[in-house]
Amino acid sequence: MNKIRVGVIFGGKSAEHEVSLQSAKNIIEAIDKDKYEVVLIGMDKEGKWYLNEDSQFLLNMNNPKLIQLNKSDKPVALIPGEQSNQLINMNGYESLGQIDVVFPVLHGPYGEDGTIQGLLKLANIPYVGADVLGSAVGMDKDVMKRLLRDARVPIAKFLAYEAGEDYAKFNQVKEELGIPVFVKPANLGSSVGISKVRTEEEFEKAMKLAFEFDNKVIIEENIIGREIECSVLGNKNPIASVPGEVLPSSDFYSYESKYIDEKGAMLQMPADLSNEQVKIVQECSIKTYKALCCKGMARVDVFLKENGEIIVNEINTIPGFTRISMYPKLWELSGIPYKDLIDRLIQLAIERHENDKKLKTSL
Repeated sequence: MNKIRVGVIFGGKSAEHEVSLQSAKNIIEAIDKDKYEVVLIGMDKEGKWYLNEDSQFLLNMNNPKLIQLNKSDKPVALIPGEQSNQLINMNGYESLGQIDVVFPVLHGPYGEDGTIQGLLKLANIPYVGADVLGSAVGMDKDVMKRLLRDARVPIAKFLAYEAGEDYAKFNQVKEELGIPVFVKPANLGSSVGISKVRTEEEFEKAMKLAFEFDNKVIIEENIIGREIECSVLGNKNPIASVPGEVLPSSDFYSYESKYIDEKGAMLQMPADLSNEQVKIVQECSIKTYKALCCKGMARVDVFLKENGEIIVNEINTIPGFTRISMYPKLWELSGIPYKDLIDRLIQLAIERHENDKKLKTSL
């Protein structure tokens, strides 16, 4: 039986580039090599694609602070087409064969926002994770929150502003949302560009910082509650994992806490919740997943308030797969080992693609 050829695309034009490298490393190590032939496609910070060798695709791979993409001498491009889903070596335009399915491990813009998903859909190649719509709305925190609000999923109060637009003064923000507030780029994850704000001086600095990373910024009220995360898996009938809890040692769950400092946060898995609380978190996570048109996988992050109320913080349609990431760890606790999880995600991608192929394209 021929192996399924899986293109793992990682890196990318994003402030989350290094996180992507860490995630890709773990996926590549865990994937079933007896079933899948892995094709490594590294994307640098300028957006160029390179075919990488399995043994040397990363530099400083065991140091999150210094990890880098090892650019190869094989720049590649994707050629769309029903019969020619393949990569081309741009040095001499040599064919590098067909790709059966792609596992995009691109966190942030140009990878998690529907961009790569649209390219792969045009190329007629199955891909892991949410489709174009689910990726786009899941990435934009402003649009995400408005859709959840319409679906009557509880969210924190927020304000959103485009670059160049007059945004609310600090006193108005204080009156509408209270203090402290969180200022965030609307289209980034991994806590990049996020600030917790208490004063007018901090507010102005935070807005400036956030606009350095995105053309839209959101300001959110501070929710006092336990930070609970839940993994979701599936297409039409998604399932939810046991929830986990983030116990940050710093003021909030920052980029350093997530990916650099091993003591930056304690991850309690499973979370210390009653059976009823587990059920509520799982049901809310699946409702969020469906409301945002997600497929394949996502991690839903919520706050559990002291009175038992659930507030959805955000969804992550390409969750981290680093060695300390919640998404795969929660599925391991729920009975799906890492290798089996990768296999199931790939099969879900192929299943969705086969269903899409049944749709008519002409009258």
